[in-house]
Amino acid sequence: MTALNKPWLADFLMGERQAWIFVFKCLLAFYVAAWLSMLLQLEQPATAMVTVALVMHPQSGMVRAKGFYRAIGNVAGSLCALLLIAAFPQQREMFLLALSLWVAGCAAGAMKYRNFMSYGFVLSGYTAAIVGLPAISDPTHVFDAAVMRVSEVLLGVIVAGVISDVVWPDRLGDVLRRSRREQFEHFIALASDSLHGSMPRAEMERANLRFVRSAVQIEDLRSSVIFEEPETRAHSSRMQLHNLRYMAAATTFQSLHHLVDRLQRNGHPGTRDALVRLYGPVTDALSASPSERVAPHVLAVRLTACEAELPTFATTLRNALRQVPDLLREFDSGATLVYRFASELRNLAVLEASLRKPRGRMPGDIERVDFKRANDYVAPLITFVRGFLALAVLSLFWINTSWSSGPSALLTASYFCGLLATSSSPVSAAINISIGYALGMAGAFVVAFYLMPGSDGFVMLILASMPLMLIGPYLLTRNATLPGMGTGYVMSFAGILALKNPMVYNPEQFLNDAIGSWFGVVACGVAFMLIPTVIGTDWLRNRQLRKLREQVSFAASAPMIGLLYHTESTHRDRLHQIVQHSKPDSDDMRGLLAWGLAVHESVRAVIELRQDMQHADLPPPLKDIMQRAVTSLARLYDAPDTRRWQDADGLIGHAITLTTQALPQAYSSCQPPLAHLLQLRAALRDNESPLAAFIVNTTEPPHAA
Repeated sequence: MTALNKPWLADFLMGERQAWIFVFKCLLAFYVAAWLSMLLQLEQPATAMVTVALVMHPQSGMVRAKGFYRAIGNVAGSLCALLLIAAFPQQREMFLLALSLWVAGCAAGAMKYRNFMSYGFVLSGYTAAIVGLPAISDPTHVFDAAVMRVSEVLLGVIVAGVISDVVWPDRLGDVLRRSRREQFEHFIALASDSLHGSMPRAEMERANLRFVRSAVQIEDLRSSVIFEEPETRAHSSRMQLHNLRYMAAATTFQSLHHLVDRLQRNGHPGTRDALVRLYGPVTDALSASPSERVAPHVLAVRLTACEAELPTFATTLRNALRQVPDLLREFDSGATLVYRFASELRNLAVLEASLRKPRGRMPGDIERVDFKRANDYVAPLITFVRGFLALAVLSLFWINTSWSSGPSALLTASYFCGLLATSSSPVSAAINISIGYALGMAGAFVVAFYLMPGSDGFVMLILASMPLMLIGPYLLTRNATLPGMGTGYVMSFAGILALKNPMVYNPEQFLNDAIGSWFGVVACGVAFMLIPTVIGTDWLRNRQLRKLREQVSFAASAPMIGLLYHTESTHRDRLHQIVQHSKPDSDDMRGLLAWGLAVHESVRAVIELRQDMQHADLPPPLKDIMQRAVTSLARLYDAPDTRRWQDADGLIGHAITLTTQALPQAYSSCQPPLAHLLQLRAALRDNESPLAAFIVNTTEPPHAA
């Protein structure tokens, strides 16, 4: 039976093929970097080899991104080392204190920032140590050492980038384009088929989780692909806008679905059916033939025609509900959401169509936007304290014992204190790294003192070291099952083997440096045991959830310029941070997703209401009661309880009453804010939302407006 008849075997063979292609590219980059280092008479070819090991990735865009931030971190760390040596040329204690503060600050920066910017912070601290520590006893040569280290690192970055781009390149841009198209087409399919009130709340929560993960994944890919392709770099802002429009449309769709679902649950199928019928033209526009459905320019044309049709159709449906004024207002609120969703879908389809055009044929200027990250400061502060104490204790140990390999321990600790800070299981990762380090040490010892001395020439160097060298890159391809072990192996093997120009064979120094480096990894693991990480803990999850709810306060008070896209991106980024460390399908996960939906729906309605208050010609008393209603809602989300729920419900109800009274005299000005006030009250009284625990009996039915 062939592999094609066994899908698991075919998948295994494909995975192994990709793994060994990566191993080959790594080995080629290792030895090219070593050969060029020797040709250029650089002092430590091992530095270029370690750089290759840390930069290489199966996809070329990732290699460029890692190389870019490693180069920046390398230059920044070298400059810091020069400044520290100049400030404390003969004061080892003060130098080590300042270096510990710098490395700890870089570790905190690695914790705060994500993607490969985090990697740049890690390398900035590590490079300051690798340049500054050897220069303590000889400060006059620190500039030469800094220049040499920068040269070796940049050589490794260049070699890794070129080989990744030339030898069997795996383009990250293809992954980005495929992911973006799948995101668009999945959303169009969901919007076409799901608005019939039949999707349970739990399923909508799972759909929201897909929206969150998709949006963050696309942004992560975009931030790396800009280093790979000029076309992607030139249209980076357009892709960010596409992602943010996708998020805005997803929010509107969720609000519309919740309204339809509430009407069904509250016993008003007539109003619910009227809204579903109003949504019918949108469904027809999205339900093209299979060949047209994936063509966004066709969808854009259909949605434009749909937008023109909706107001007339809404008037017809509205006339059938005139006998029940309260339900009429519910219908008007839902119609506002339908109009907005059709407009946002059309804008999204237009932008998707422009991104699918051939290179050089895209329109010119577009709106400039940014994907805002939701960063916290407590975890970086804890990381700073942990990193400083770990390095300070190691420095004191070195000073008091005059340990000759103290610098090796400090070097290793300065790297892994930052690298492990972003891990949710740093102790386990430190154990794997220490095992990888030990294996790399053993392999480097065999190569350095048994195989290399009997060889002659660079070809023999390759033959002597390759069988044990390739273990490291292969372990890197198994990072999901053995996290950190491959990194420990390649850093240990290449760093402790310490190829030099010329090579030095000193078993005593080799063993001392190897033990010192391994001790640095162990010290990092002990530091994480004594000061545990907060990533994935209930404490951080609750803190992040509180920050998530506080977005309602932010939406209620922040400046309006850029507020919509700011909240759309930070909400999803924060929710993504919370759920990625929560157990799938657990009560905690379901609670987080429920709060995420409730917060997001309220945030969007608050922003739309504030826009109405800014642009509509409303009487001052109405604006005042609307602002008070928004403020009370923000206080509720800051600290949910029954009293605050009653305050928010009462003020929103009062605002609805006053706006309804003013509606006949100023329909065009009052109808938009009234629709958004109704959305806020409907979300407030949703008995399936997390706020249901605080709902008390009201003088009106929950569905009434």
